[in-house]
Amino acid sequence: MMMTKKLKVAVLFGGRSGEHDVSLMSARSVLSVLDSQRYEVFQIGITLDGNWLTGENVLEAFEKNDLKDLNRVIPPTEPASRQSVFMVRSTKTGEKLETLSAIDVFFPVLHGPFGEDGTIQGLFELADVAYVGAGVAGSSVGMDKAIFKDVMRANNIPIVDSILVLRNEIENNMNDVIAKVEAMGEYPFFTKPANLGSSVGISKCNSRSDLAEGLMDAARYDRRILIERGVGNVREVEVSVLGNEDVQASVCGEVLPSREFYSYESKYVDGTSGLIIPSQLPNEITEKIREYAIRAYKAIDCAGMARADFFVEVGSGKIYINELNTLPGFTSISMYPKLWQASGLSYAELVDKLIELALERKKQRDNTERRRTA
Repeated sequence: MMMTKKLKVAVLFGGRSGEHDVSLMSARSVLSVLDSQRYEVFQIGITLDGNWLTGENVLEAFEKNDLKDLNRVIPPTEPASRQSVFMVRSTKTGEKLETLSAIDVFFPVLHGPFGEDGTIQGLFELADVAYVGAGVAGSSVGMDKAIFKDVMRANNIPIVDSILVLRNEIENNMNDVIAKVEAMGEYPFFTKPANLGSSVGISKCNSRSDLAEGLMDAARYDRRILIERGVGNVREVEVSVLGNEDVQASVCGEVLPSREFYSYESKYVDGTSGLIIPSQLPNEITEKIREYAIRAYKAIDCAGMARADFFVEVGSGKIYINELNTLPGFTSISMYPKLWQASGLSYAELVDKLIELALERKKQRDNTERRRTA
């Protein structure tokens, strides 16, 4: 029998955001399930300074912060039919340019700015290559919590009350910002960088002094800061979404935070938060959550995957969508793969499906006419 040609898959990890370390954890899990019989895998790490590196055991080198033996990669900037990915190898006589490969699919396992926000997706579009996940619009809207809320309002999907302020307002008019926030209602409030995930830079503020500290902390990570009104007693529910045009939602899962809220530490450091999969909510609530998740996914023109996060108010059963993560965590304890596993799709099958969806999306782009014909 003739052997099927292996797909060349480049897994990108690291990146320039505050979620660099989370990306490394996600990448280790993804790399562990890529079938060597089906894929020729290339590891490309992106440093905090934005340099693309490859070589032997790239992920391990990044985890140890020992990058001296890695080689620089020139990112793709032109259509793949004219350019492969090039590597700059250091030699005794200087630098030598070598062809790394003509990559079939790029798999960005990147979280936060410069990975999940549409910037690297724009690079892939310019290079005309297949890549896993949402496109430029879906990525950027999903990343920016404030713009995402505006789109949800326009589509009648319920959200928690919030306001947006800018870093320079906090630096120059803190008292005015605090007054604007307090006009929304009673404490607590949550302060968040508008363009970051993994709960980095998020604070729960129970007092005016907490609020000032939370605003300053969030402003470290973004020039746009979102402040949300705290909703009473809520349950935190998540659902995984998969597909391009044919979109499916997983079973719902409930998060039981080990701290005051589902913080970075409880997600990735101590791993003590509990998960209930599937959630024990009434069927009519879980079905409504799944419906909202698919509607939100389509509203921002998402593709490939996303994890939708919700609050459900205890007593009233009122549902609020919190956010849509277009490149959700892929660690061994991450909700996105766990929810699909509970829905009958294993981690390895999920990764295979995401690569198939990337190739499908590329085929759709290839069928789009780029110039007017007579």
